[in-house]
Amino acid sequence: MTTSYGAPSRLLLLCPGQGGQHAAMFDLPRSSPAGDAVANTLLAGLALADDADIYANRNAQPLIVAATLSMWAAIHEFTPQPALVAGYSIGELSAYGVAGAFTPQTAMQLAAQRAQLMDDCAHALPGQTLTAISGLALSRTSPLLAEHAFQMSIENGDDACIAGGPAASAEALELAVHAAGGRSARLPVEVASHTRYMRAAVAPFAAALQRSEFQPMSVPALAGIGAMAVDSKALAVDQLSRQLAETIHWAACMDAAAEAGITYALELGPGAALSRMLQSRHPHINTRSVADFRTLDGIRKWLDRAAE
Repeated sequence: MTTSYGAPSRLLLLCPGQGGQHAAMFDLPRSSPAGDAVANTLLAGLALADDADIYANRNAQPLIVAATLSMWAAIHEFTPQPALVAGYSIGELSAYGVAGAFTPQTAMQLAAQRAQLMDDCAHALPGQTLTAISGLALSRTSPLLAEHAFQMSIENGDDACIAGGPAASAEALELAVHAAGGRSARLPVEVASHTRYMRAAVAPFAAALQRSEFQPMSVPALAGIGAMAVDSKALAVDQLSRQLAETIHWAACMDAAAEAGITYALELGPGAALSRMLQSRHPHINTRSVADFRTLDGIRKWLDRAAE
């Protein structure tokens, strides 16, 4: 099939970061024998005391990877070959699992190591936080961040970002943002991801990635810090480790996907934040999240229609 642009339909798979996790996020993938098997394998090593534990960084990162890869196992059989896969923060690690570079078990182990290394950085430099800023051009936001010892963590759009820095300065930063006409929302996170606060985690995570078995990738993955397509271990190790302490340019990743001729996109969940951002920035891309569907058959039917 072709689109109105005369190009073949091309699928992008989106792998989310933290924030959309919930207690029922394994229900849909578990409705498939393949998804249930992957979920059982990956969750076997996690012991969660209560639902609140799913938001603790040490659990959230491996849980997000487990949920995403369980969903991929559940729909892989009927999903068309994707042209690209892209992940947001920890979701970038999930993306390499979807692309076949890492087995689900390896991706899960790496997620746990990543979370521990980041927690170690937060313990060494306590008092970190993240805040979401919107409604203010990034060119106006950047000087405000510098004034309050914050750094750009993730660029989500021309006027939307996540910033990381010292919690003690967060209120003053937010007041400055509001005075400039912007909006802010403090995130319940105590790790300043993708900023210099995570520098000590970069080298040991690169070493962990280097030690891990890396299989040939079935599809390129978009790297968050450079919005480039990655299909080799050397580049994957470099990009996955550096993104711990460098800004993720998610808006550029969305633009790169559009420039690559992507015509439809499916977010693997949990949550639907990435599909909403992509739909807003590139409305011509037919975009949904698995969170929009009640059944796997609903996902299959939408994929069939979107590929026409």
